[in-house]
Amino acid sequence: MKKYLPHIITVLITGALVALFLTGNNGTKKNKIDDRVTLRKQDKIPYGTYVAYRGLEHLFPKASISTNKLEPGYWDSLSNYDSGQALIIVTGKFSPDEIEMKKLISFIENGNDVFVSARTISYSAGDMMGCSINTSDISSYYEETIKVEDSLNVSLVTPPFGKKTSYVYPGKKLDASFREFDEATTELLGEDEMGRANFIRLRAGKGNLFIHLAPLAFTNYFLLHKDNIGYYEKAMSVINPEVTKVVWDEYYLNKKFLDEREEPKKGWFSVLMGTENDNGKKPFRAAFWLLILLLLLYVLLEMRRKQRYIPVIKKPRNDSLDFVKTIGRLYFDKGDHKNLCRKMSAYFLEHVRNKYKLSTGTLDDNFVKNLQFKSGAEEQEIRGIVYFIKYLDDAPEIGHEQLSDFHKQLESFYKKA
Repeated sequence: MKKYLPHIITVLITGALVALFLTGNNGTKKNKIDDRVTLRKQDKIPYGTYVAYRGLEHLFPKASISTNKLEPGYWDSLSNYDSGQALIIVTGKFSPDEIEMKKLISFIENGNDVFVSARTISYSAGDMMGCSINTSDISSYYEETIKVEDSLNVSLVTPPFGKKTSYVYPGKKLDASFREFDEATTELLGEDEMGRANFIRLRAGKGNLFIHLAPLAFTNYFLLHKDNIGYYEKAMSVINPEVTKVVWDEYYLNKKFLDEREEPKKGWFSVLMGTENDNGKKPFRAAFWLLILLLLLYVLLEMRRKQRYIPVIKKPRNDSLDFVKTIGRLYFDKGDHKNLCRKMSAYFLEHVRNKYKLSTGTLDDNFVKNLQFKSGAEEQEIRGIVYFIKYLDDAPEIGHEQLSDFHKQLESFYKKA
């Protein structure tokens, strides 16, 4: 059974992968709509702006139509000093820095129009324009998980337009509204379904700055839905019809903002794990986790089967201690008590030198006091040990009782110290 187990697991895994893949495709192939919000002029998908860009040549027949990918002030299709030009910016987030905003305002003051359609506007830009927008219900514009179909509803007000008409489509909403703006210097041009301002005109010098907060109103899906192309034509009519240059800007569409994380490029494994079938399921992800589970089960079973009994290792005996005891018994049995006492005293002095770092060359009162201070033993006990060590040199012999008393003194010292 052991040698066949890997083959059995391999067959099970292969069968699981094939089964998951086949059951994910039930034979009913569906055309999945590309619902990415790109706002790019070359994209013909629902949320691209191909129709809006191609319509510029009909709305401005006397003007040259071009695109720009450079920051304000460094255009190659516009002049910073000429008039009669228009810059159209359709992006998710309009986030110019202070220098870029000043260059845009200078461009407008020279007699040009700038039309901005964005869902969000940075705080610095809104502060310079004297307006702010409602952001409480706005999630990240660039989240790929946004799939809410919320029927965008926008309208143009009168004046300057004719009868107020609402334009609706059953697609993504992704719009915003103005929370406040200076009504004395700002002209209201459009509203959302709640009657909140979402399209205004700001005048600067000889030109105009238009701020529009529903960029999806310029996407292919919205413009091709019923008569919504009329909204686009009327919204663009606020731009000077006599302009000689109309530039579709892509600089802010491509710009990476400091407050947003750039998504890392996905590798082949991430793409494979995210692949969906016609039912919106991810068979490769499910098969991968099934594979991990089977491998984990296999490893656990193998570990349990192959684990051996681990014997208890006994603590090694202290042979040195046995040797000392043997030598001690040898001297004791021979009756050479004096020699045994000298061995015991030598061991005691060696112990003092190693543990308490005291010199044992002179066993005087200073030695006794220092040893008592460092060891914590009683001074009288230490004096008794020192006295007996000195006595050994002159004593002709040591009796059994003296040996026993000396041993008790040393044992008492070792326990206390």
